[in-house]
Amino acid sequence: MSADTNANDWDQSADLLIVGTGAGAMATAIVAHEHGSSTLLLEKTDTFGGNSAMSGGSIWIPNNSIMRKHGVEDSREDALTYLKIITKGLVPDDKLETFVDVSPVMFEYILEHTHLRMECMLTYMDYYAEVEGGKPGGRSLEAAHFDGSLLGDEFDRLREPALQELVMGRMSMTATEAHHLLARHPGWIKLTMQIMTRYWGDLRWRLKTKRDRILSLGNALMAPLRLSLMDRNIPISMNTNVEKLIVEDGRVVGVEATKDGRKIRIRGEKGVVLAAGGFESNPEMRAKYLPAPTKAEWTTGSPASTGDAIRMGMELGAGIDWMHEAWWGPTTVVPGEARARMLVVEKGLPGCIIVNKKGRRFVNEASPYANVVQVTYEKNSEEAPTIPAYMVFDATYRSKYPCGPMLAGAQQPDWSLPKRFRQGYLKKADTLRDLANQLGVDAAGLQDEVKRFNENARNGHDPDFGRGEGGFDRYYGDDNVKPNPCLAPIAKGPFYGIEAYPGELGTKGGLTTDTSARVTKESGEVIPGLYAIGNCSASVMGPTYPGAGGTIGPAMTFGYLAALDALGISKAGEKAA
Repeated sequence: MSADTNANDWDQSADLLIVGTGAGAMATAIVAHEHGSSTLLLEKTDTFGGNSAMSGGSIWIPNNSIMRKHGVEDSREDALTYLKIITKGLVPDDKLETFVDVSPVMFEYILEHTHLRMECMLTYMDYYAEVEGGKPGGRSLEAAHFDGSLLGDEFDRLREPALQELVMGRMSMTATEAHHLLARHPGWIKLTMQIMTRYWGDLRWRLKTKRDRILSLGNALMAPLRLSLMDRNIPISMNTNVEKLIVEDGRVVGVEATKDGRKIRIRGEKGVVLAAGGFESNPEMRAKYLPAPTKAEWTTGSPASTGDAIRMGMELGAGIDWMHEAWWGPTTVVPGEARARMLVVEKGLPGCIIVNKKGRRFVNEASPYANVVQVTYEKNSEEAPTIPAYMVFDATYRSKYPCGPMLAGAQQPDWSLPKRFRQGYLKKADTLRDLANQLGVDAAGLQDEVKRFNENARNGHDPDFGRGEGGFDRYYGDDNVKPNPCLAPIAKGPFYGIEAYPGELGTKGGLTTDTSARVTKESGEVIPGLYAIGNCSASVMGPTYPGAGGTIGPAMTFGYLAALDALGISKAGEKAA
């Protein structure tokens, strides 16, 4: 790394420079500010929040204080056992230990110093809860509803939530509320009416915008963090596209960027933290690193996540890891929508299956969404392609449950669906054979598969893939369906089908880092002054997904550590009680 020739020519400066505006970036800025240092966040677009704002807004924190208050037991030992098993020994122990030790400390710090309030998801279990050390709930926390009007004009700069997170594309709901609605728990109709009454009764706000003022999920995570920055006058430089890292005497000291069409240089006296997301919206990087086939159209992630931070780190010799992995989930590409939608709940509800080109099932549809895509790639072959896969369901399913962009048929009959759904997106036929022909699936194979599936579904047992046997499977099942909430025959016509793709919430491969989030070369040597957190860093979760919030929890934790290290403060890793 050579010295920069224009080291004194700076347009702006701050003690700590942070590239990105997601949850990890804002946590980093708040920690640095509270320890007496100035910070500046750089945002590529005209909205802040990145993938965090578009996400479910959960954070996965083992042994957290809120779960303990609810009487849910956890320990350092249980968390480490769980993570070491599911990461298969592929993540260094010191990284896992650091996360487990520091994440509860970070969580308490953020609760104490910001407007963020989190609620424990007591019944949302770890994705592999049956594994030793796994928990039936409590480690995943979600942001409480937040009044977006408190942001003032900044509300309009908060990146909008994903469409699938909103009731009828307008009204916000928490993950817990979504669970009750989609699984049709007792009281779900009353809850629906409460959400609609709250939204339409907010008359003054309705005259201003269709966006819901009462935020949830990722927006409810980012808005209170942004308000906490505003309290401290911590600036965000919008429309600032960072293009190059600046090095002096072997140390990263700033960045070159383009802002409003003008080239600028910004100095970070104590370091630069890369928190700019992954590369899910970069077709070239996807083709180079992710399993084939892959397309940017299949992602639910931010359109601004194009791998810029990863590229800049690699230009300085940084190592990379886990570039072939992502926060996987099956997605559906809806005509007329900018981003794909993830099939989180729909795939495991009773009365549907996912099949390959031969019309055959190949996966437990109700298993964790990351698992579904991993199996999709494992089973894909020329003889029996699984990409795209096909989600097939019957009239009973269509009437009872929402699917992709469509409300349940009881609320949104087929005749009322937009033309763009009825012409090409949603396939519909009176017989399975005709549906198979429309989908391009082997008709005999599909008919035979449905016959076998139906026989087993009536008995509440799936001998082929064990659907409904795991705790996570049943979480999104319909408790009104017996004996297995995830299984019901596909028996009543008309029959329906949509294509499903191996998509993701975001990529998880990136720059290698140490336990203080310092970027390292392949040799392990630290690149002084450079830090990376979140999806532009190689994930501490390696090949797995521990539970809801498994991406944001580590991003905030290592952002906390990056700030402390950059400011020369000893690691605050007291072990949780």
